Amino acid sequence: MKAFPLLLKELSIVKQRSLSEAQSNCQLSIIPYTLPFRQPAGTSRGVYTVRKGYYVIIHSLDDPARWGIGECAPLPDLSIDAMADYEYVLGKMCRALEKEGVLDPECFGPYPSILFGLETALLHYHRGSYALWDTPFARGETSIPINGLIWMGDFPTMQEQIKAKIDAGFECIKLKIGAIDFEEELRLLKQVRQEFSAQDIQLRVDANGAFTPEEALNKLFRLADYDIHSIEQPIRAGQWEEMARLTGISPIPIALDEELIGNYTLEEKQKLLDTIQPQYIILKPTLHGGLTGCQQWIEEAEQRKIGWWATSALETNIGLNAIAQWTATWDNPLPQGLGTGQLFTDNMQVPIDVRNDQLRFDPKKNTALPSYHQLYFPAQRDRKNPYGNYYSFAEQSLSVITEEVPDELSAFTAEWHKDSPYVPVQTSGSTGTPKQFQARKEFMRQSARMTCDFFHLKHGDLILLCLPLQYIAGKMMVVRSAIAGLRIYPVKPSAHPLAAEIKPTITFAAMTPMQVYNSLQVSEERKRLRKIKKLLIGGGPLDPALEKELRKFPREIYMGYGMTETLSHIALRRINGPEASEYYTPFPTVKLSLSDEGTLVIDALLICEEILTTNDRAEIRPDGSFRILGRIDNVINSGGIKIQIEELEDTLRSVISTNFAITSVSDPQFGEAVVLLMEEEPDGKSLPLDNLPAYQRPKFVLRTEAIPLTGNGKIDRRGCKRLAMQLINR
Repeated sequence: MKAFPLLLKELSIVKQRSLSEAQSNCQLSIIPYTLPFRQPAGTSRGVYTVRKGYYVIIHSLDDPARWGIGECAPLPDLSIDAMADYEYVLGKMCRALEKEGVLDPECFGPYPSILFGLETALLHYHRGSYALWDTPFARGETSIPINGLIWMGDFPTMQEQIKAKIDAGFECIKLKIGAIDFEEELRLLKQVRQEFSAQDIQLRVDANGAFTPEEALNKLFRLADYDIHSIEQPIRAGQWEEMARLTGISPIPIALDEELIGNYTLEEKQKLLDTIQPQYIILKPTLHGGLTGCQQWIEEAEQRKIGWWATSALETNIGLNAIAQWTATWDNPLPQGLGTGQLFTDNMQVPIDVRNDQLRFDPKKNTALPSYHQLYFPAQRDRKNPYGNYYSFAEQSLSVITEEVPDELSAFTAEWHKDSPYVPVQTSGSTGTPKQFQARKEFMRQSARMTCDFFHLKHGDLILLCLPLQYIAGKMMVVRSAIAGLRIYPVKPSAHPLAAEIKPTITFAAMTPMQVYNSLQVSEERKRLRKIKKLLIGGGPLDPALEKELRKFPREIYMGYGMTETLSHIALRRINGPEASEYYTPFPTVKLSLSDEGTLVIDALLICEEILTTNDRAEIRPDGSFRILGRIDNVINSGGIKIQIEELEDTLRSVISTNFAITSVSDPQFGEAVVLLMEEEPDGKSLPLDNLPAYQRPKFVLRTEAIPLTGNGKIDRRGCKRLAMQLINR
């Protein structure tokens, strides 16, 4: 993992001082957020009630006190990078930055919001402060004038907003228009002008492309009666000839906003400005190429005597502070659109605030930052926030509702709270020798968050911990509890995890197929299993008969696909209910493909260091769902015919009622011979193997007291092969 170098020459916006080279290796963390608006925010594209986005944190592996934060928050239906797989792309960009140590803005043309977030996180990281540049604004000596934003709404609502802004001392008011009747909007403007002249109150309007080209000019002339400073985007973006015609004859200066979106090369920017020749452009780093792209827009605009101002794209205070710090590096007296920090509940606390019509930075509040491990995001842990994706680096003490906390749980939580970014994890050894590797805590958090989101787990829900904590499945249950504020009900891992009574209702549990099967055989345990609201099964194949039995259950039951290397499951399939399927659906941040050998390739860079090529043969459907056909290393080549062990076992489960496994031994004639290992049949009945095709029929049927299993209950394939050879050679 390389250290981060300078933020490249393209970020020449660092005017006072350049970034110094990082002295330590770094990791990036991604934190999703969902914040409610204090009041619904109306635009011509619809009404916003929540704001979703991601915080990106760069932190040093050597110095927990050194970290930086940025914000990636595309606007739905507006940003060119507001795409369904945004989180996947963001994760990929973060992993690339970790490995290469270089942020090349030219690679981010289609992803301006990601570039903005990474740029500002690097600036914060190198400065070690929310004061990203050394300017009079950052020193608290000056402030930034801002406009008061009036959201679309009915006449009384907009009228009330206007009065509140003027009473608060705003000298520039910006009205979103195009949602109500145009005559009503004119009446609002007329009321303002009857009381305040253009010298008292500057009026801007933002149409968000609401006018048609045919009606635009007439409306512009009618708006001009009220001394309007400028109008943003009167017609829909992309109509360059019509917009150029309007800018040439409009009585009101025209400012381009949405028109800039998607034009990220220098040639495209020059062509747009030369064609339309607007009076102003409005810069939103999240939409218009990050800070690097906006720097380029300004240089081209000033060469053409085109004015500009900056505004937010409804970022939280993290993004807003970065835009304000950047804006303050320029000498621009126009009121800026940077008053959006007051729009949200539970906004991040940074040293900026609005006083009357001025945005200020308080250097006294820009104190030493907490260490990375102490970071805490209250909005994500607030039980009153129904939208929250709970997430924290400062995981609080676990809530364990039993009287005694198991030693293994205490040991793991102590390991988790160490400063190290890794925890040791042991593989199951089902396909080879068990081994230990270092799992990245950030990846475990991301995996836990995806599971909590999928199952809609919320603060205070009770989860059952019945899996061994030396393996990833058990550890991930604890991590889910840590980041989402879930309560844990621990029981000793065993084949019968529901043997003892559990009085409180379990919201979520994860079990192995063996645990589920055994629980169904005992009446009281079966009743307890049926009460679990959401059950996740994993760690081994599910017997068709067991799956058929589970389809009768009234609660949600899922089968997970994953492995230790993917930190638990990366895909789920529903076992029961109308959504039941034999195909797994991967998480949105996971991309799948097939290798040349037909095995599953997993691209899940939010939870894995590298792209994984598995040994699982799979079939992938066009919609991305898939099913597993068997392991490539579980193929028996007998006389040139390949036999998939799992498929043969599935066939035999309908005629064998005891535990069994298929394996193979060397054969001088066929190369490999099929072997059936099975525990003793309780009634000693014969097996109807003659119904099998000749090439699948076991050459040896061997009885054993127990099928070899790994520590977490999976069939030990190597152990089965060794046992078969021992029994044959006995």
